[in-house]
Amino acid sequence: MKVLALDLGDVWTGTALSDPLKIIARPFKTIKTSELLTSLQEIVNSQPIDTIIIGYPKTMRGTESEQTKKVLVQKEKIEQLFHNKKIILWDERLSSKAARDIQGKKAKTEGINEHSIAAAVILQTYLQFLS
Repeated sequence: MKVLALDLGDVWTGTALSDPLKIIARPFKTIKTSELLTSLQEIVNSQPIDTIIIGYPKTMRGTESEQTKKVLVQKEKIEQLFHNKKIILWDERLSSKAARDIQGKKAKTEGINEHSIAAAVILQTYLQFLS
């Protein structure tokens, strides 16, 4: 089974998938947040996923922001839709900065989106925690 990670944004949501052994995270696709639930259903139907990791955007002080509240609303919707999957909030602080650093090193022609790279950064930290 694989792990799916989400980097939820107001307009775009990045996704990343683990390998079946839950060792390596890779960017998957970027989807419109307005189409999130439909897109997630398609992904979950096409991939053997048992866990969904949602990037949890705390402030650097560890407090909640407006974005944190939006993520919690989306988490509830995801839990209702995928009640048979493990849903985990995972600290995403600095994942966007790491994604920008990685994206800067990639050729622009590769078409790898920063949102999906951020999701892969979030997922890789979770996978490291598991091991």
